[in-house]
Amino acid sequence: MSYLRFDKTIMTNLEETLTREILRTNRSGAYHCSTIVDCNTRKYHGLLVIPVPELDDENHVLLSSLDETVIQHGAEFNLGLHKYGGDNFSPRGHKYIREFECEKVPTTVYRVGGCVLKKEKVFVHHENRILIRYTLVDAHSETTLRLRPYLAFRSVRQYTHENAQASRHYDLVENGIKTCMYPGYPELYMQLSKENEFCFHPDWYRGIEYPKERERGYDFNEDLYVPGYFEVSIKKGESVTFSGGVSPIETQSLNALFAAEVEQRTPRNNFKNCLINSAHQFLNKQEGESYILAGYPWFKCRARDMFISLPGLTLSIGEVGKFEMIMDTAIKAVYAFMEGKDSHLKVTEIEHPDVLLWMVWTIQQYAKMVSWDEARVKYGKLLKDVMEYLAGSKHPNLAVHDNGLVCTNGKDKAVTWMNSTVNGRPVVARTGYIVEFNALWYNALCFVADLLAGDEGFAAYLRQFAEKAAPSFIQTFLNEYGYLLDYVDGNMMDWSVRPNMIFAAAFDYSPLDSKQKKGVIDIVTKELLTPKGLRSLSPKSGGYNPNYVGPQLQRDYAYHQGTAWPWLEGFYLEAYLRIYKRSAISFAERQMISYEDQMTCHCIGSIPELFDGNPPFQGRGAISFAMNVAEILRTLNLLEKYNNQ
Repeated sequence: MSYLRFDKTIMTNLEETLTREILRTNRSGAYHCSTIVDCNTRKYHGLLVIPVPELDDENHVLLSSLDETVIQHGAEFNLGLHKYGGDNFSPRGHKYIREFECEKVPTTVYRVGGCVLKKEKVFVHHENRILIRYTLVDAHSETTLRLRPYLAFRSVRQYTHENAQASRHYDLVENGIKTCMYPGYPELYMQLSKENEFCFHPDWYRGIEYPKERERGYDFNEDLYVPGYFEVSIKKGESVTFSGGVSPIETQSLNALFAAEVEQRTPRNNFKNCLINSAHQFLNKQEGESYILAGYPWFKCRARDMFISLPGLTLSIGEVGKFEMIMDTAIKAVYAFMEGKDSHLKVTEIEHPDVLLWMVWTIQQYAKMVSWDEARVKYGKLLKDVMEYLAGSKHPNLAVHDNGLVCTNGKDKAVTWMNSTVNGRPVVARTGYIVEFNALWYNALCFVADLLAGDEGFAAYLRQFAEKAAPSFIQTFLNEYGYLLDYVDGNMMDWSVRPNMIFAAAFDYSPLDSKQKKGVIDIVTKELLTPKGLRSLSPKSGGYNPNYVGPQLQRDYAYHQGTAWPWLEGFYLEAYLRIYKRSAISFAERQMISYEDQMTCHCIGSIPELFDGNPPFQGRGAISFAMNVAEILRTLNLLEKYNNQ
């Protein structure tokens, strides 16, 4: 039985299926995303969603959906599903679904009377093309398949509505048509592997609704343009492949191309393989450069997320070459920033004060998991340049003080990973001496000094800072209750119990001794640990707000005020294993089980951005989040090492 399989009882229940989403990407910025019943519930959903750099830096929905109709003896059975006003769904094709599974590719089996139709989807790697293969598994009479495309041609941030400017023009191409609704967009080629008839019957389908957008407090309805439909005969045992792309294709190659793409897929037949597949989806190659997207469906490449995610998404699954490829792009962005130059690279938020420190941590993982010598050869100069830049207080918002600690101004702009803002002001205004910044700083000083020990003068220079920073860290952050203050700004000390202290216990180099690390771990365990990660704020602290629901403003206030984040648990379990060693393995493995439960929820086979901080710990935010997937993979890798000791 498939690891990710849903039977008829689930597939015909919209309460169950509309909360489960499927994501496939081409690893170059384009994606396909919908629910497992192919009913779009977000403005970000679509069969073919691609970047259109000629227009802007957003993704754009070209082909929103494709309705299938099975025709036998003149009777039509429409397999599509759309949400309209008043809780109306039409044409309710989900009632014909017998099962859905996606061990290799998303596969839906429909049964209409004596007709059994199988639908499989793949997104072609590094090409803006979605393929859908229809196989008539069983039939007792002549069968015709009708395919009706719903077109949007709009940004994922906007909606389309019926208008006179939309072009109805189309041209016939081999076994299909090409069309483009608006200037500036590429042509959309819709072709089939078999000769067919296209019936031009233009119409707008009005008032299609997206309930997820309504939940989030946004506009939630649009009109979609249908130029007509394709009709093709299909025989028992025959497969017909549909292609939607921005370039023509030789249609006789479609079935072979589909089969070749399927063979490249890693089966999603267990927890780890699901996460590996999910890890691959965050890779984004554009214009010869390689990036890590922070998440789907709306995040771009954010520098901090990229560096935190990179070891887990690559090194933990043995993909060293991919790590080095992405680092090649990242290094260019880092030097452009340090030299104050404009950059064409699509790496955002690199100016945030902890980003370079996270980059050092990333290279540290490479040294540990690949080779210290290779890390020195490949990244030694970079590390020296970065540490000289930081130690010399050349960063515009990270100054090294006489006590050896680094200080940041975060009053007016959110500069940490807790980055939600309201009316342009940070909700959590962390400023001054920030606990994880200084844990990162101390770790970076010690690691680079050890890695570059052969450069004795430079190593001694870094150790001078570390010798000052260690006692200052304890004096500044450790309070009488045995945990660490979140930030200290002059006389202002934030006593909130937050998860940022865990980094000081997790990093290889820490100013804390074992007893102090244990004190941090104990309070994090008591007040912040959930089955879905660490809470961003303790329930005992003022302002606790664990439910990430409602309109944007309400969600912004809750974003880091008690919600649970899985990526933080990766560092928590690393710290826990560091202190308790093999005796902690069973505890860590139990924590991982709660994430395996997520493989059949939300975005199946992946981990969402965050969870409510209180039971039932509902998944929220982006449906697939790079740091979460990465840290769970890195934790699984750590557990393997501890089990093998």
